[in-house]
Amino acid sequence: MGGAAATIAKARDYAAAGDLRFAVQLLNHVVFADPDNTEAKNVLADAYQRLGYGAENGTWRNFYLTGAQELRHGIRPNAAAISSAGMAVALTIEQILDSLAIRVVGTKAWSEKIDIDLHLTDLGETHRITMSNGALIHYPRPDTTATTADFALTLTKPQLLGMLSGTGLDGTQHTGDPAALPRLLGLLDEPDPTFAIVTP
Repeated sequence: MGGAAATIAKARDYAAAGDLRFAVQLLNHVVFADPDNTEAKNVLADAYQRLGYGAENGTWRNFYLTGAQELRHGIRPNAAAISSAGMAVALTIEQILDSLAIRVVGTKAWSEKIDIDLHLTDLGETHRITMSNGALIHYPRPDTTATTADFALTLTKPQLLGMLSGTGLDGTQHTGDPAALPRLLGLLDEPDPTFAIVTP
């Protein structure tokens, strides 16, 4: 491309011609090759801002405008952000368990085999969680007599959310090996809400 300056100049030409997405592609290469190149970051932020203002889809608009903000001001923790604990109340049990499954660190969990049954008294549901081969799967389990889990919990959805946020087993009924739960939770990665989305 002829170096950073030439690439930025070409990106400006594409942006001026209305091809913002290709301009962004060119500028991304410059920003990732040289994260301290202020000119590239500013031109890229301008392109993202224009894409954001032109996006009808809310998800894309938010991505573009957040990317522009990150390029101009860096990553800033947002104290007013919606907490995951507040959002979790609105999730189904399947969605809560899915949110655990995507946090599994496969290399740590590879040799673990854990089965946990959840009996949710307020919802009238039973779910089996299985950690095996580095992956967590879950499914509704109406028949709990087929195989015995390592650990079985009888609790409500609010108690489940509290337990997952670290309150422990207080107020729950359980049978089996209580060490299975911290073993399972120890295989999960902690989410980082301040990750970079458009910068290295």
